[in-house]
Amino acid sequence: MLESYVTPILMSYVNRYIKNLKPSDLQLSLWGGDVVLSKLELKLDVLEQELKLPFTFLSGHIHELRIHVPWTKLGSEPVVITINTMECILKLKDGIQDDHESCGSNSTNRSTTENTKSSVKPRRIQQAAPADPDLPPGYVQSLIRRVVNNVNIVINNLILKYVEDDIVLSVNITSAECYTVGELWDRAFMDISATDLVLRKVINFSDCTVCLDKRNASGKIEFYQDPLLYKCSFRTRLHFTYDNLNSKMPSVIKIHTLVESLKLSITDQQLPMFIRIMQLGIALYYGEIGNFKDGETEELACHNKDMLGNVTGAEDETRLDMQYPAQYKGQELYSQQEDEQPQGWVSWAWSFVPAIVSYDGGVEDYLGNDPASTTHQQKAQTLKDPIVSIGFYCTKATVTFKLTEMQAESSYYSPQKVKSKEVLCWEQEGTTVEALMMGEPFFDCQIGFVGCRAICLKGIMGVKDFEENMNRSEAEACFFICGENLSVKGLTYLTNSLFDYRSPENNGTRAEFILDAANHKETYTEIAGMQRFGAFYMDYLYAMENTNGKGSANQQDFSSGRSEDLGTVQEKSTKSLVIGPLDFRLDSSAVHRILKMVVCALEHEYEPYSRLKPDIKDESETVLNPEEVASLEEYIPTRHTSITLLKCTCTIFMAEFNLLDHLLPVIMGEKNSSNFMNTTNFQSLRPLPSIQILVDKINLEHSVPMYAEQLVHVVSGLTQPSDNLLHYCYAHCYLKIFGFQAGLTSLDCRGSYCLPVPIIPSFSTALYGKLLKLPTCWTKRSQIAITEGIFELPNLTIQATRAQTLLLQAIYQSWSHIGNVSSLAVNEALMNEVFQSV
Repeated sequence: MLESYVTPILMSYVNRYIKNLKPSDLQLSLWGGDVVLSKLELKLDVLEQELKLPFTFLSGHIHELRIHVPWTKLGSEPVVITINTMECILKLKDGIQDDHESCGSNSTNRSTTENTKSSVKPRRIQQAAPADPDLPPGYVQSLIRRVVNNVNIVINNLILKYVEDDIVLSVNITSAECYTVGELWDRAFMDISATDLVLRKVINFSDCTVCLDKRNASGKIEFYQDPLLYKCSFRTRLHFTYDNLNSKMPSVIKIHTLVESLKLSITDQQLPMFIRIMQLGIALYYGEIGNFKDGETEELACHNKDMLGNVTGAEDETRLDMQYPAQYKGQELYSQQEDEQPQGWVSWAWSFVPAIVSYDGGVEDYLGNDPASTTHQQKAQTLKDPIVSIGFYCTKATVTFKLTEMQAESSYYSPQKVKSKEVLCWEQEGTTVEALMMGEPFFDCQIGFVGCRAICLKGIMGVKDFEENMNRSEAEACFFICGENLSVKGLTYLTNSLFDYRSPENNGTRAEFILDAANHKETYTEIAGMQRFGAFYMDYLYAMENTNGKGSANQQDFSSGRSEDLGTVQEKSTKSLVIGPLDFRLDSSAVHRILKMVVCALEHEYEPYSRLKPDIKDESETVLNPEEVASLEEYIPTRHTSITLLKCTCTIFMAEFNLLDHLLPVIMGEKNSSNFMNTTNFQSLRPLPSIQILVDKINLEHSVPMYAEQLVHVVSGLTQPSDNLLHYCYAHCYLKIFGFQAGLTSLDCRGSYCLPVPIIPSFSTALYGKLLKLPTCWTKRSQIAITEGIFELPNLTIQATRAQTLLLQAIYQSWSHIGNVSSLAVNEALMNEVFQSV
């Protein structure tokens, strides 16, 4: 009896994603309780359609698939799906014909008819189960829901590869398991009840290894680099809250991941490839590349912006110019995919969230119900956006930068090997990355960490500055310190996460979220952020709000795009960055390591993903009537950025060795002399003189119109634009510096500093500047200023004796290639005269 209801669900999913299956054989195996399928090939076109990835699958294989169904204990034991060895290879989509056939897989460039057949109503492949008079429909729905909510998924040996140009990025996870848990996050057989409308799941990832290698023109990897990440384990907690038992979609979704130790390793050859991958993520986020074919991006972006007005609409940064996924539009999943527009990366991410959790949407289909009979109230409930909270937490992270050199084996036929040497290390504690979103109207991202430091390791380019025989202290090796450590700060970085025992979800209460800009600004202040973290805090907020003051707008306000809806929405975009007390020490070792990383990062020939558009004025000027101009005067959306540095100390030491004549030409674009080994002597001069700069506070504020191109085209076409409209056509920048002072100090053999000798007493200054956006649009108005600046300096005093001036000159010459500064240039008499006791 139950087999006739449960079997079609399992069979539909297997048959949807796997090729060449015989439903009759699969059905007989399932009814026996166990099914084992070997050497399976995935349906790549279906995966691409349903996931809406900005990538193309080159191949996808499953070595073995096992399904265990405990028919006799279906209400108390989970169905276990085990995948042994799954491998997928992906590449970025482009407008050129995909090369799937060369990789042994079918092309994804199917015809529209084939796409429609495979995407429309896939759950109707299996015939709906007949109604059984012995089983009440309510009982069947409840049982199927319990079965689906408790499915265990185990993946052993998951391999994902991404290829682009000469880059091969591979991810290998030894094992991953997803299962349902109870209130204490222990494995349990649970279900949603009227008293507890919550479902909890855990995903454990074991031994995750990430490799980044370079392939040659023939597509082969000549030698393998050290893994970026080696055997890292982490766990993810998922918490779904429902409004009622009949909800098809959770009202609150929390997905939080915790990593105890994250150790990354990057070589000089991997660095440009790693930056390329980061640039790919940024380009996908802003929608510059992805599912768009050549020429489609601009047209679609203009179409969406025109729907919402000249300067009112979806912000580029969050790629809100998207269609809502089909999952929100009705009970039938995937039923409207053929009508959807291409989407950016964030659109895909948002549409994939309900696809993960709305797995019970097809239960009614198997019971023979007609989706057309769904009530209007249920449809409205499906359209309601859930609150989604995504978090990543890391207790301690380490990034090590290595320099490599080729080493040939003794035998002529032996392959070359790469030897790497660690030269730089970045350590970070208490890292938090959190994102909170509710559909299009609200998105917030917060990033922070408790403390960090940068350390010099071993030697650099032939100079043995930190080799074992130098006996330099760890205090000298550490050249950057910011924030505190976890032993002092505690576990504040886990506040309100699913891993915080004090969070509402771990105490049986429902969490409350701030989803409007005003309350968010009052709650998440810079002071609150630094109290939680201490070293770094960033808050990025984007919100669409109704002008009637009722908080965040609803999805329905933006879906129609009717002209009468225009002007009812205000957009806000703010970024706040705060950096806590930091100590930055620029000595020869630190400077050369930093510049060497810059040189390695520039050693590539990758084409940029997006190019800046030339400032070309549109031939067809936009002319507004007086009412539209008045409406434009009321509110113009802007992007505001604020960066604050607190208690900064920067110490510039005299150069103990100088290789800048080899590094700077490469940075300036000359691609020669980058690979060299220098035997410059390391001059360990003690006491080591230095310039020390202290700043109490630095604040930088930047504002720019959110839709500069549309705004400038409109305002430049007005005969007499107001000062207010002209003000918003500029990018504005404010820089304020408080308590700036500089002096001379020295570092002795024990690693301690002497009292600084003041050269520039404490002073404050401010700078304001503005730059006209798209100046080519203002060629007919010569009276419009392109740039304007205001500099304010109430007082400035510079004081130095002859000895202090000589020491400053010696420090400058040690870095500027003017002669070779040695220990003889800075003698004991000069040091005593500069740092004489007062």
